[in-house]
Amino acid sequence: MSSTVAGQHIPTALIVGASRGLGHAMAAEFLGRGWNVIGTVRDTSAQTPLHGLADRAEGRVAIERLDINEPDHLAPLHERLRDRRLDLLFVNAGTTKNEQTPIGKVATDDFVEVMITNALGPMRVIESLADLVSPTGLIGAMSSGQGSITNNTTAGREVYRGSKAALNMFMRSFAVRQAGTQRGFALLAPGWIRTALGGPDAPYTVEESVPLLVDVLLSKLGTPGLAYLDRSGRTVPW
Repeated sequence: MSSTVAGQHIPTALIVGASRGLGHAMAAEFLGRGWNVIGTVRDTSAQTPLHGLADRAEGRVAIERLDINEPDHLAPLHERLRDRRLDLLFVNAGTTKNEQTPIGKVATDDFVEVMITNALGPMRVIESLADLVSPTGLIGAMSSGQGSITNNTTAGREVYRGSKAALNMFMRSFAVRQAGTQRGFALLAPGWIRTALGGPDAPYTVEESVPLLVDVLLSKLGTPGLAYLDRSGRTVPW
């Protein structure tokens, strides 16, 4: 995969969790905007929509294996990508359980699974791969409006809300440690979208949502510091 054409730099995005749904749609959107894309899947032997995108992309989409819940996958991935320059690293991850169960009654194993997938796993990826990102690049993760403590006026989905609030806090700590750099950092609150996680009753489609989300990420490129933004680029209260 070439990163230059006639001396012109072609930006590269690494989308973690790109096999299907929002991650796949984001990979396709970046490809359509002239970017090279590296997308990760948990199992490279299984055919996914990302594989179909790669087959049509004439070498501009690469597929790598990564399960964010398997820390041992990170060092080999870093080694495979060590000669690449990334302009964007974006982690798309999310799971939920016990949607209507009060937090004090959530089973420990369920709590741990959601927290690792939604908060610890994404931050392990970011910590491990950040040095591959351009000094003026962007590092982001898929958060949720339900991670906003200020906006929680309805309760429900408590373990999910807590996991995304934790992700926000961890990302904020990471950004503080990067304060001397020119990198941008973004947490996206995409809204309620019709995906496997969002369900069929969600008001927004993937097709209408993803171009907006990519617009928000591109608007943050070259702007240092962390922002927590919704699909329209508006700041979400912590």
